[in-house]
Amino acid sequence: MSMTKREVIRCVLDGGKPPYVPWSFKFTQEPREMLEAHYGVADLDGVLGNHLLNLGNEIDFFEEVKPGYFKDVWGVTWDRTLDKDIGMPVEWIIKEPDAKAVEFPDPHDPRFYADMEPKIATHPDLFRVFRMRFSLYERAWSMRGIEELLMDFLMYPDFVHALFERIADYNIAQMEKAIAEHDIDAVYFGDDWGQQKGLIFGYDLWKQFVYPQLERMYSYARVRGKYVMIHSCGDVDELFPDLIDAGVNCFNPFQPEVMDVHEILPQYRGRLAFHGGLSMQETLPFGSVQDVEAESRALLKLGEDGGYIFSPSHSVEGDTSLENILKFVEVAQEQLAA
Repeated sequence: MSMTKREVIRCVLDGGKPPYVPWSFKFTQEPREMLEAHYGVADLDGVLGNHLLNLGNEIDFFEEVKPGYFKDVWGVTWDRTLDKDIGMPVEWIIKEPDAKAVEFPDPHDPRFYADMEPKIATHPDLFRVFRMRFSLYERAWSMRGIEELLMDFLMYPDFVHALFERIADYNIAQMEKAIAEHDIDAVYFGDDWGQQKGLIFGYDLWKQFVYPQLERMYSYARVRGKYVMIHSCGDVDELFPDLIDAGVNCFNPFQPEVMDVHEILPQYRGRLAFHGGLSMQETLPFGSVQDVEAESRALLKLGEDGGYIFSPSHSVEGDTSLENILKFVEVAQEQLAA
């Protein structure tokens, strides 16, 4: 009896050898609209053959306050005149080191969960992932400011601990509702800690301020039988042992520009799975269709023994051609035709 896509992902996350390498692709606004026009559908999961079903409102709800500027439910206004998907905050709402300076939104706001049951009903065979981005450090800096928060680590450590704890409490409240009311498989956290070389604020500060709240959040999901998947951009592979200890099952984006994917996957196979791997900084925007095909086939070969979900390393951006996108989709789907 053949495995469902949901079962294939579980096999990968459990350290088994899957019947083929599963895949799941995401796109920013421009390529998503291009693909919707190409396929003539708004629901891309089916035509792409994605294995992950992304559930919940993963960033926030935004209200346009003037052309190109949007306010989220936390009260932060974002400039989206250039970056149409997220943007950059234009003003910090926590102006002093006071963890209770702002009121948090309602973690049980029904809008966060409104898409879950309709999407599960449409794609019952996919692996169900409740997504929460800006899940700790990024949520803090979006309210406080990057420079201010980094100085707070040294000048006001009690404030940082209190703010991070309050954010983690909020996330746990969201997980509580999602897990209690919906049949999900995993919780997906997004929090960028890396640069092209090394961590933004170093291992010692990460372990002191970030790790304790990760343990709380990840363990909440794990003890309730849910997998933990995370996204953290940049050169962060020095954190993998700690992340495994904290309960992480799968890491994304798996960037080939900052880590040796062909060395790391075999090293951690059976302990940590990876999602990503296809170069978003070089091959997809600047390579030929043949380059995309060659790199995609090499990654599928690498993932044959498990521990891997094939994908570009990030959500595909507007500098990638339709031809290059269609090629990695084709290579992934060919596995099921063989």
